[in-house]
Formats: sequence, C-alpha cells, structure tokens
Amino acid sequence: MEIRVLRYFLAIAREENMTRAAERLHISQPSLSKEIKKLEEELGHELFIRGNKSMRLNDEGMLLRKRAEDIVAMADKTAEEFRRLDDIIGGEIRIGCAESHLIKYLARSIKSFKEQYPNFIFHIFSGDTEPVVERLDRGILDLAVIVEPPNLSKYNYLTIPESDRWGVVMQRGSRLAEKSEITFEDLYGLPLFCSEQSIRVDFPRWCGEDMDKLNFAGTVNLAYNGSVLVKEGLGYLLTFEHLIDTSPESGLCFRPITPLLETSMYIIWKKYQVFSPIAELFLKKLKEDNGSM
Repeated sequence: MEIRVLRYFLAIAREENMTRAAERLHISQPSLSKEIKKLEEELGHELFIRGNKSMRLNDEGMLLRKRAEDIVAMADKTAEEFRRLDDIIGGEIRIGCAESHLIKYLARSIKSFKEQYPNFIFHIFSGDTEPVVERLDRGILDLAVIVEPPNLSKYNYLTIPESDRWGVVMQRGSRLAEKSEITFEDLYGLPLFCSEQSIRVDFPRWCGEDMDKLNFAGTVNLAYNGSVLVKEGLGYLLTFEHLIDTSPESGLCFRPITPLLETSMYIIWKKYQVFSPIAELFLKKLKEDNGSM
C-alpha cells in the first residue's frame, strides 16, 4: 500500500468525483481509476459506492479514510523533519491542546520562539485528553497540553502555572444568575452539558457518589458550541472560566461552583521520544519558560 495511492484515495474521498480528483491531482482519470481499483484488490474490499457522477465512501472506505489520514500525516511530518535537519531557522511542530485560557502560557512561548526562529510554524489540534493523547502516542503530535494528570510511566511533563476554575455558563435571565456561586443543590433537575471527559474525571471529584443526581442532558467537547446551546435555551454549560464571552452583549454569564473545583494543565511528551531539531529547541524553550513562569 503506497502513500502515493493513499493520497489518491483521499482526494477522491474529498471530491466525491473521480474526474475532479484527477484534475486536482494532475493525473489522467483512467490512471487514477486504475490505481484505486488496484488498491481495492489489494485490500479485498470495494471502498466506494459508485454512482453515475459521484463516488461516496462505503463503510470500508470510511475505515480506510481514518487510517489513511493518519498515515499521510505521519509521512508528511517525517519528510518535513528530514527537510529541516540542516535548516534550524524554522520547521514545523504539532501540538495537541485542551481548551483553556491557560494556553496563553504556550502562546507566549511560541511568540518568543518565533522571534528567534521566524520560519517556525506551529499546528494546533484542539480536543479532550483522549483524542489528543492518542495522536501523541501515534507520533502525529510532538507535544500535548492536557487537563488530566499524566501517566508518569509513559510521559515526561511540565506543569502550567495557575489552574482553571469550574463554573456554570447560563443565560443572564436565569434565576441562577442572581447568585454569586452555584452549589450542587442549585443544579438539581436542570439540563446540564459538558464534555464526556469532565463527567468521567472532574465532576466525580466535586460531588462524589451524588453524581447520579445531576441531569446531564448532553455532552459537548468544544465550549463555544456549548455556549450556543445555552443561548438557544437548551440548558446550562459546565466549563472553565474565561472560555466563553460573557460580556453584557453576549446574553450569557458565568458563575463559579462551590465548593471550589479546579483543574491543572500539563504539557506532556513521550518518554524517550526522538524530536526533530526544531521541536527539540522548542521543548528547551518551554522548559526555560516554565522555570520563570
């Protein structure tokens, strides 16, 4: 299975049309069709539902698409690292990040680093700990910023200063908006949503065995999307402070929960990981900055 052919496959998956994909790839349509047919024969499965003018992925194609995207991303990352071995004025680093205003510390290090290495390019992937760490383990990411204590048998880490405070984002007209802090009892019977990770990791620390008394009506993994649900009257968002616009014009407000619930952030990387030269320099920068934060 050649990476070149996987790129062909992904192009067709995006375009959903053989002719358009061939034009984008600058090869002939018959040649592209032949390569995809050979790929299907190699795998022993058809990958597309073929129509008169369209080609849509079937279940097998969707499985391959996920794998192909990872393989191509890893190939591109490796090629970029080798291109930059003798050129330390720049390079690319891929970082997975949880949502938090504490990413400001990472941003400050990036800004300072780019002053010394102006051709440095960073790529940020946002998500909960599980998908971020999965990409780190597969080598797609160089570093990850997570909101769960790291597995010390697998990762080295730096602790980001400060912690995130948990609270509730709600409509300004809500009866709870009159309170300065929100208690567990205040949330009884209300439709709540937050990330699956928070339900699993954070809120058991806050309410223990009473978790089943909270009504989690749904989950979201991006706070902004959750805030839109709040605006539309679907319920209350449990999230970190400072993530959502709660200015008077927004129609929303944030109230911290009590007892206080806080979450720390960690920059992690795999033990014994071999970094590209630019990634090695950036990690050194993070360690220096962490000592002065």
